[in-house]
Amino acid sequence: MNTIRSVCVYCGSSPGRDEIYIKAGHLLGRSIAKAGLRLIYGGGTKGIMGAVAEGALKAGGKVTGIIPRFLINKEATETALGRLDELLITDNMHERKHKMFEKSDAFVALPGGIGTVEEIVEVMTWAQLGHHRKPIVFGNVGGFWDPMLALLDHMAAEGFIHTAQRVKPLVVDDPEAIVAAIMVAGSSVDAPTEGVQSVIDKL
Repeated sequence: MNTIRSVCVYCGSSPGRDEIYIKAGHLLGRSIAKAGLRLIYGGGTKGIMGAVAEGALKAGGKVTGIIPRFLINKEATETALGRLDELLITDNMHERKHKMFEKSDAFVALPGGIGTVEEIVEVMTWAQLGHHRKPIVFGNVGGFWDPMLALLDHMAAEGFIHTAQRVKPLVVDDPEAIVAAIMVAGSSVDAPTEGVQSVIDKL
């Protein structure tokens, strides 16, 4: 039975220099909505974050935004946030990341900056430690994640990723193919995708 009901998207709150990034956000958001899945994201209404949410909302999808109070006026506008059907305001970044993890059945990294890298790497770390088996995807738009993927290969080759079999992120170039890849991966998971809460609380 497929366990995918919601998809978390990590991405930049800026648009980036290439218009393909914003377009990818729109396409992924629309794909998530068309598949009847809920979008879980960082609550921003600008940049690629805003594009993903807009794509999902315009396609009639359900969207949960999770944003720390101090970022509301920096990454979003209250008017735009009012369009979301669920908004969770946290006290800090740590709480935001935990809630995003808890509410999501899969994770996608679209282009973004240091925050995006930190978020997807943390989810990969938890997978490596055996705390979850939720699908993880690098949306490799325009080859954006090639340097990151090369680094991961280098780490494994040098013997620093000892449980690499637990960390096998999917790499999908086409934003419109990401949801299909997640659904296939979700149907093949034969163990619970939920994390061990007592362990996650300590992370």
